[in-house]
Amino acid sequence: MDIKEAVKEKYGQAAVRGGSCCDPITSNLYSSDQTTQLPDEAVQASLGCGNPTALANLQPGEIVLDLGSGGGIDVLLSAKRVAPGGKAYGLDMTDEMLALARENQRKAGVTNVEFLKGEIESIPLPDNSVDVVISNCVINLSADKQRVIREAFRVLKPGGRFAVSDVVVRGSVPEEIRRSVELWIGCIAGALKDSEYISTLAKVGFELIDVEPTRVYSVDDARQFLTAQGIDVDAIAPQIEGKFISAFIRAVKPLEGKACCGPACCS
Repeated sequence: MDIKEAVKEKYGQAAVRGGSCCDPITSNLYSSDQTTQLPDEAVQASLGCGNPTALANLQPGEIVLDLGSGGGIDVLLSAKRVAPGGKAYGLDMTDEMLALARENQRKAGVTNVEFLKGEIESIPLPDNSVDVVISNCVINLSADKQRVIREAFRVLKPGGRFAVSDVVVRGSVPEEIRRSVELWIGCIAGALKDSEYISTLAKVGFELIDVEPTRVYSVDDARQFLTAQGIDVDAIAPQIEGKFISAFIRAVKPLEGKACCGPACCS
């Protein structure tokens, strides 16, 4: 099974059963003021590592796109922030998650939302069509992260904002963690180094790039999960302690007329 199919299967199961594959990462991300606005199913199906809607500075009238929208929590919260006059798109490749998200939309009574089926490596929206791209612990699951970031650049309007929560790595990590598909699905093994994230954004053409740590994970956060994979946690602890972090990653697509600084803005 390849990475994409493994992710689809795991998150399809999560949509049906509820709960998260990586609870230490996904817990306590939203305030009670936010969660009381939404159906319980949307909150329970949250599989992210941050709260991009709290940090993206969304404004009424803006068009926002959530990459890997899952049960829809960030889309529904975004839709409320961009109303009146704005719209929130959610993009997901999993039929079960899309069905759950649309049902959550119905229960929440939010009308300025559209959920799309598709892959984040090939976004089914036109060039220069959205003001803000958000994502919550999804880009690290892609086997082609540069393509995802290039697609985000393409669909953003000039001056548009990239504002995602993701797991990133500081320094080197043992290969045995990288090799585990289950760890990849669990929001860990697919993470880019923070320096790689910055260089990929710059290569595609983004500017004003910033990586802001929001949570540093300890070995104990992942002890149970890693042990279940047959990994000797105490043996590798010195090599991974504090190296996995959740971060809010910001960047801006240059305004039209500025010099091209990447292949995407010249295509």
